[in-house]
Amino acid sequence: MPILDQEIAELIEGRMDLDRVRELQSETKDPDRRERVIHAWQARVPWKNKIELCLQEGLFIVKRGPERIVKCACGHEFCEYHTNWKEHALIYERDPQDGEIFAPANAPDADWMILREFYCPGCAMQLDTEGIPKGYPFIFNFLPFFPDDDTGP
Repeated sequence: MPILDQEIAELIEGRMDLDRVRELQSETKDPDRRERVIHAWQARVPWKNKIELCLQEGLFIVKRGPERIVKCACGHEFCEYHTNWKEHALIYERDPQDGEIFAPANAPDADWMILREFYCPGCAMQLDTEGIPKGYPFIFNFLPFFPDDDTGP
């Protein structure tokens, strides 16, 4: 059954029942779902740049003139899309044994691992997390290919 526009809005706004979310995750995707989700996000953001791709919740690749940049839903512009946006975010490195994420008995060894949290400097929205060994470089989650872009990596 195709997803309704109202359901896309509920999903984006975090109001959808978790059982329905699980159903949607396991169903075959509608051929136009990507465009409909982008349209729903475009109607919610306070800026006019065209959203080309949703990277994750609240983070997009948008057109700004001839270039593509990474932009938060609040309007904060991070960098060109082929640069790791995490290098321009606010970062908090959490001790995995602080009890906030893991119960201390189940937490990874703090001498081996940290939890890295990335926040938007414009609105403080948490955009991503990484559970990584100490000293590990930022993970570049996704580098899309745009056929009309000759400035890529």
